[in-house]
Amino acid sequence: MLRAATLASGSSGNCAVVSDGTVHILIDAGISARRITAGLRRLGIEPSRLAGVLITHEHSDHISGLDVLCRQTGADLYTAEGTARQICYRRAGMEGRFQVFEPGERFAIGGLVIHPFANSHDAACPVGYAIEGGGRKLVLCTDTGYVTQEAAAAVRGCHLLICESNHDVDMLRSGPYPAYLKERILGDRGHLSNEAGAELAAFAVRGGARRVVLAHLSQENNTPALALAASKKALEALGTKVGEDVLLSVAPRSECDRWMEV
Repeated sequence: MLRAATLASGSSGNCAVVSDGTVHILIDAGISARRITAGLRRLGIEPSRLAGVLITHEHSDHISGLDVLCRQTGADLYTAEGTARQICYRRAGMEGRFQVFEPGERFAIGGLVIHPFANSHDAACPVGYAIEGGGRKLVLCTDTGYVTQEAAAAVRGCHLLICESNHDVDMLRSGPYPAYLKERILGDRGHLSNEAGAELAAFAVRGGARRVVLAHLSQENNTPALALAASKKALEALGTKVGEDVLLSVAPRSECDRWMEV
């Protein structure tokens, strides 16, 4: 058995948990340690039982609760070397806490096999994660301006995809953001739009995925309805019946979601 839940997903904070029932792993810690602790306990996990925390990149909406959580739990931290270096610049006392890897380098935490893959984002060494256990695979792919070859290879054959659907292009272009920020988001080192996320969702479903969760939605430049509509259109173009052949949902922005079994 492999299961996952998001504790928060959006530009104001990101955190997810993956478990095989014995080994519990956090992906990112972009909300307060208090909220992480409350979310884990709601899901039936004591924070002290975390086997590790995987970090995708060093932006604050992915690490804001990391230092306090580390002091409280003592969990091992895993990330790319460049990301670890950036976090240590920003967070005192974090030196020596990280087990670093190169993107593409597989490793195990208990019975779970972790495959970090390279993303394209304006960070030191951004990655997504494929996690395998019990013959099942889930993938978290957010914070990337386009779907890299490494991400596509990791997504192929997954059972559950947590997929970025950050913005509606029209909302972003006509919205209040300054021009430089719009170009950053739209660029190759920014974020996936609803349409780009929908293409990735369709790719995953063609490869066998039966659950897709849309994540990291912008509060200012997107709505859950728009994100769902784009992915539903792409999935139905495959002849897939959403709600029957594949489950499609949006990760809550600031609340803990329910367990999803893979």
